[in-house]
Amino acid sequence: MRAGDARIVLTGASGGLGRAFAAALVDAGASVMLVGRSPARLSEQARQLSRRAGDAEDRVRWHAADLDRRVDAERLCAAAVDWKANVLVLGAGVPSFGRFDGLEADAVAATLRTNLVSPILLTQLMLPHLRQQPRAQIICIGSALGSIGLPGFSVYSAGKFGLHGFAESLRRELADTPVRVQYLGPRSTRTSFNNAAVERYNAATGTAMDEPNVVAAALLRLLAEERAERFVGFPERLAVRLNAIVPAWLDGSFAKHRRSVPDALLESGAPRSGRDSGAISSS
Repeated sequence: MRAGDARIVLTGASGGLGRAFAAALVDAGASVMLVGRSPARLSEQARQLSRRAGDAEDRVRWHAADLDRRVDAERLCAAAVDWKANVLVLGAGVPSFGRFDGLEADAVAATLRTNLVSPILLTQLMLPHLRQQPRAQIICIGSALGSIGLPGFSVYSAGKFGLHGFAESLRRELADTPVRVQYLGPRSTRTSFNNAAVERYNAATGTAMDEPNVVAAALLRLLAEERAERFVGFPERLAVRLNAIVPAWLDGSFAKHRRSVPDALLESGAPRSGRDSGAISSS
């Protein structure tokens, strides 16, 4: 879809990647409804983007919602339908990092709710409207960790593997409809989504990190090309392919990663898992 024809509901819009996504989409001519938990952050972001657009068109809206709450998701859906949205970008997410046996049960459940269950349920609410459009797209913002499981990211990967599987299955289910379902898998990105413990882990394991604008450019290409999925960065793209074919071959490649997972994140003041009103999935 051409950006100028897109009316995009963007969840997680006030996070590090979300802000880059919103700016790139508006610059490309798209209309964007920013979605996040903080009205103050969203209203200021919308004001800046409207000024950035430099025209009289009302191309930027915002809607505050906690998508883990059913009533908020229903209200967002109603607003999106009234606004005549034709693209849903599922970008809201929260991080989870640390040894599995140190993760708190409530935090595990909350992570999976935000990163997997809530996007699926919002899609279900939006789908009847999207199917009525001449052309529509659902873009799931996942992660390379939705195809490659790394030590330290067990719960985060569980959610992203689930989101990847959801996108693949729904894409095939809707193949004879006007709705295209897509998946974008960034690698680690330089935003506050990755705390100091993750950055130390990346440095110790030689994991590359992209700037948010690199991932935003990939999103624009995915929107325009309507291809099924796109992964960002090399060698991650190659690792995704190899892991899909012969995953056990790569098991021995992650000894350094295993040794680099901290034993007790709480001792360093880093959360084991949690919620961020503006977070975007970008591990």
